[in-house]
This record gives sequence, C-alpha cells and structure tokens, in this order.
Amino acid sequence: MKRDIATWTRWLHIYLSMFSFIVILFFAITGITLNHPDWFGEQHRVTKYSGKLDPKWFETENSIQAHKLEMVEYVRDSYHITMRFNDFSTDDSQCIISFKGPGSAADVYIDRSTGEFDLTNTSSGLVAIMNDLHKGRDTRDGWKWAIDITGLLMILVSLTGFIMIFFLKKKRRSGLLIVLIGGILTLLLYLLS
Repeated sequence: MKRDIATWTRWLHIYLSMFSFIVILFFAITGITLNHPDWFGEQHRVTKYSGKLDPKWFETENSIQAHKLEMVEYVRDSYHITMRFNDFSTDDSQCIISFKGPGSAADVYIDRSTGEFDLTNTSSGLVAIMNDLHKGRDTRDGWKWAIDITGLLMILVSLTGFIMIFFLKKKRRSGLLIVLIGGILTLLLYLLS
C-alpha cells in the first residue's frame, strides 16, 4: 500500500504540475509585477470622445429606464467598446454609463438637459491587463473560476510534492528541514517588514 501511495503521489505531482504549468507560471510572474509596479513604467492611454443622444430619452426617469439598454448599446457599438458593461447611474443633472475590463475602463457622462455626452476611454498596457487578470478585477465569471481552479491545482501540486518527501528515505530529513527553514524565513520576513 505504501508503494501505491508513493506511485500515485508521484504521478499526480508530475501530471498536475505539467497540466497547470502555464497558469502557475502566469500567476508567479504577475505576483512579481504586482509587487513591483515601478519596474514596468507603463502609462495609461486616454481617449476622449463627445457625442449626442436623443434628449427625449432623458425627460423622465421612466424614459431613461426605457432607453437605458439603447444608450449602452449605442455607445458600445459607436465607439467599439469591448469591455463589460459595469454600471448605469443617474442623478438630477446627468447619467453615467461605465464599462470595465482588465486594464481598461470607459466612462460616459451624459448631460440630461441636452443629451450631449463625453466619453473617456482609458486603456493600460499588457502588464496592467495581466495584473488585473491576476486579481480577477473586472473579469468575467469564467476567469474567476480559472483563478479558483488554479489555486486548487497549486494546493494539490504543493501537497503531493510535500507527501513525496516522506517516501524518499535518504532525502526525508533534509527535505523536512528545508520546509521548516522556508516556513521560518517566510514568517520572519512578514514579522520584520
């Protein structure tokens, strides 16, 4: 039975590591980019547009609600916005439509009295997109599942690697000592920072 456990643990460790290699590498790299944003001097690119919507759409709260989807889709189609719709809000003088995506955002401010609007579209570089993907910020539900599954895979790869050391008689003591030293160093780095 001991041999079967060792065989299965090794098999799981190897194939889970290979299966999750790309996503684990992605999260490792973006962990560094998140920790050192100053290393990657990326700048935001801001594009501004102006336009006008039908002022009748803004006469009452009911007409705003009736044309809300039409407004959102008009802006999305006219300005090639591929980000996810985030919010639609109103107050006495304006309506605000916002779209969000990893490393990008678009906000539309509509004057309710005239229907005129200003659109500000902000996009960042590749590192900002990767950082937002790392955090799951402004992503779709499928990506949130990918983050959870990756976390689970990292746990399984770590545990199977740890379990394997118990089956390597000559390496067991030094392996467990390294785990202990790694844990103590991690704790010390946390306490001393």
